Amino acid sequence: MKFRNFIFILLFWQVTLFGQSGFQFENNKDKIAIPFQLINNLVFIPLEVNGVPLNFLLDSGVDETILLSLDDKEEVSFHSVQKIKLKGLGSNEPIEGLKSSNNILSYKGLVDRHHDVFIVLDQSFNFSSHIGIPVNGIIGYNFFKDNIVEVNYDKKKVFVYKDTKKIRKKMLKRSASSIMIERNKPYLISDVAIANEQVPSKLLIDIGNSDALWLFENKEKKINMPNIKFEDYLGKGFSGDINGFRSKIGSVKINSFTFENPIVAFPDSISIKSVNKVVDRVGSLGGEILKRFNIIFDYSNNKIYFSKSHYFNDPFLYNMSGIELQNDGMQWVQETVNLQTVNLDNSYDGNGNKAQNDFKLKFTLKPIFSIASVRKNSPAEASGLQVGDLIVSINNVEAYRYTLQSINNLLKSEEGKWLYFEVERNGKLLKCKFQLKSIL
Repeated sequence: MKFRNFIFILLFWQVTLFGQSGFQFENNKDKIAIPFQLINNLVFIPLEVNGVPLNFLLDSGVDETILLSLDDKEEVSFHSVQKIKLKGLGSNEPIEGLKSSNNILSYKGLVDRHHDVFIVLDQSFNFSSHIGIPVNGIIGYNFFKDNIVEVNYDKKKVFVYKDTKKIRKKMLKRSASSIMIERNKPYLISDVAIANEQVPSKLLIDIGNSDALWLFENKEKKINMPNIKFEDYLGKGFSGDINGFRSKIGSVKINSFTFENPIVAFPDSISIKSVNKVVDRVGSLGGEILKRFNIIFDYSNNKIYFSKSHYFNDPFLYNMSGIELQNDGMQWVQETVNLQTVNLDNSYDGNGNKAQNDFKLKFTLKPIFSIASVRKNSPAEASGLQVGDLIVSINNVEAYRYTLQSINNLLKSEEGKWLYFEVERNGKLLKCKFQLKSIL
């Protein structure tokens, strides 16, 4: 984060502000539809901050609104700034940040004029490289608390509703569950089956977690890790990397819906040491399961409503390769493209044949992908792939023709599939191949 890109307006006196807090509807609207991108089971929505368009991860598992990376923006003004410490999942110490009050967050008729934001100063904490699109921030409780919010995975839209009879009638057609709002986050009780024993479990409803389920080992509550498992990198939190294990459990039941053999992550105790746990919480319910529904959140009445999405019967998959990739910048790529115009001139080549003038060369910016981590004893490690390798091609297709999402889908596609990687390491081209293999 470069300070020259921001204007911080420091107020040395306290200003009394009048008006309603939270997101409000303008222009007599009672429904706002916000399109979202679904990447790696995560929901990304566009919002404006003080008039500047930004891209946010929608995350029911966070309390405050957090800004991460604004290097691609010319100017964002922030008001009433003070230094703070931020902490969360991860194994390291809290990180420095800034708190700014009285900001305007909006989207086409939905406005919060007195919004607090927390700004992460550490440039290394950046989701964008692991997602493949610019991610400028995270928004959670403040987006959900004042209105009824539907996350519709089928339509790829977030709908924000006023509390009216019309929307209440729509909600009655869905399966409802009671939720608890504790420390500004939603929790529900779910039946988790481990070793053939059903365990009623208090789970955070966390659409900002891409996995199906996280569980915290707790022998007293009968949350025990299965014997068949493997060590893995689970993600990045505010306080550093999150490590742990992946395994399978018997089932998880959400309301009247049961999912058999979901893949579960067990974060290690070091990674979750700085989290203030809610009493009796044993884990989190994440996007891999939540996307199987179209969900309506009703915080004010402590309810959540489910209806099946088209993802409902998808199999539970995981990355069998052992590598995690990241976007490592952009490159100019020369491409030949067909012209859509009529050829008006007649020209000939050196052999007297009529030349074809219906194409041209153009240069476009394309992504560069590199290997961010390699799991021990994985197929990718056995093939010789290493952290820092730049991906040149995958299965004889130039790497820049993929998106990060499409590569990740390929890495968890089917057991036994052969993958052929060409990489650049220290200026040399190397070829590696491996076969996807399931441990679970």
